[in-house]
Amino acid sequence: MTLTAVGAPLNIANGVREFARATPTVTAVIDGERSLTYAELAERAARWAHVLLDLGLPDGAHVAVCVGNRLEHLEIACGTAMAAMTMVPVNPRYTPVEAAYVLEHSEAAAVVVDSALLDVVGTAAHERGIPLVAIGGAEVGAALDYERLLAAADPTDPQRLVDESDPFCIAYTSGTTGRPKGVMISHRSRALTFYQAAAEWGLGNGRVSLAVAPLYHGAGFAFGYAPVFTGGTVVMLRSWSPTTMLELVAKHGVQSVFLVPAHAQMLRALGDEAIAGFDLSRLDTLYFNAAALPWELKQWVMATFPGVAVHELYGSTESGIITNLRPTDATRKPGSVGQPWYMTEVRVVDTEGNVVGNGGTGELYSRSPYLMRGYYKDDAATASCTSPDGFVTCGDLVRLDEEGYVHIVGRTKDMIVSGGVNVYPREIEDVLGTHPDVVEACVLGAPSERWGEEVVAVLVLAEGRSLDASALEEHCRTSLAGFKIPRRWSTIDALPRNAAGKVVKRDVPLPA
Repeated sequence: MTLTAVGAPLNIANGVREFARATPTVTAVIDGERSLTYAELAERAARWAHVLLDLGLPDGAHVAVCVGNRLEHLEIACGTAMAAMTMVPVNPRYTPVEAAYVLEHSEAAAVVVDSALLDVVGTAAHERGIPLVAIGGAEVGAALDYERLLAAADPTDPQRLVDESDPFCIAYTSGTTGRPKGVMISHRSRALTFYQAAAEWGLGNGRVSLAVAPLYHGAGFAFGYAPVFTGGTVVMLRSWSPTTMLELVAKHGVQSVFLVPAHAQMLRALGDEAIAGFDLSRLDTLYFNAAALPWELKQWVMATFPGVAVHELYGSTESGIITNLRPTDATRKPGSVGQPWYMTEVRVVDTEGNVVGNGGTGELYSRSPYLMRGYYKDDAATASCTSPDGFVTCGDLVRLDEEGYVHIVGRTKDMIVSGGVNVYPREIEDVLGTHPDVVEACVLGAPSERWGEEVVAVLVLAEGRSLDASALEEHCRTSLAGFKIPRRWSTIDALPRNAAGKVVKRDVPLPA
């Protein structure tokens, strides 16, 4: 007889189940004055699973979730998986029209919403004729009260079978290039991400982390749910405030925090003296994603939080985590996002489709267990970003240095072609970011009769500073060839960003 060991199927509910048995009294999640142990989290998740089943929803039904960073988000995700159904996160910042598109396209069979966000999804749910469950208030109109439903539901785990290749969620992209696309992410993909993230950034058993990024976003959910999947404790940050973040880190002895560069900018604006007033002695890990972390800002982070390991990772909703620059390389490889992450292969391809080696620049493709299953109801879009041998690209342009470390230089759609020469905005943005007057820089291509496109820059300036184009041009000349220096300049109070913290360049006004 031949035995084939394949292991238990991966399911995002299983981590909570395991630690509800192993460490039932350990705190799983803290949300203000509320908290849940693992036993309580597992029971409430099971009750939510039965609520969905009692509503008559079939296996695999799509459940839209419009909920912020609160403990219910985790039990809803776990319980939806227990019921063998698929979660569809809805951005609370959507307009009702945008939310209606997601509900329609995803074929949502039910909606659960924070009562404060009923205006976002309530009308669309009513028009679709699907159940609407509201958290944090009495029944409003046709909305059912979440806590009443849980109290009346069966507290035992329904133990519905789930294929690990089935999607645990359909995550809609931020739509920076058009209508949002539904990214199908499997239980296997996300469970493996949880395990590896816990090992890499200290999120598991005995650890305390802070959920800063929004849970409705892919990275926010990955790093907010990973702690309860691996036996740790996660503290909810309801809404971003640098002061509140520091207060929670000090109060709960938080050890690991995921941030985006914009968060670091706002922490810096508080001032070193204000930050020094908090007890951050247990904080040992900061990890960044979403956008370029300028080298000058990263140096500030490392100096302000001495002894804290600073990681810089790179990934996407479609591909999961692709690379990570670990603390040992932080000063040796400024500007890099590291090397391929666990179980990940990368391939860089030039405009002719040729694979480039170290020292080359091209479009990044990756292959790993973390890849999406595809775009929901959009086979053409899936095929357009997938190679015949299973590598996926999101259109990012990178440079491989002589040791194979990845440096992001921009996106294919953002590359500027001026006078027939390729210009990469990220390179110019990095140089501008080192000028003391500049907080953030966004470099764009503007139409030019002479050159086809010309380089322009939109800047967020430090408080009290005014635009000095001549000084900025002189600053650029020390590091950049003449054709890369912006021809026109303007300022803006803040750059427009999506839920992931990435700048939405199409919404940045061009300089006059």
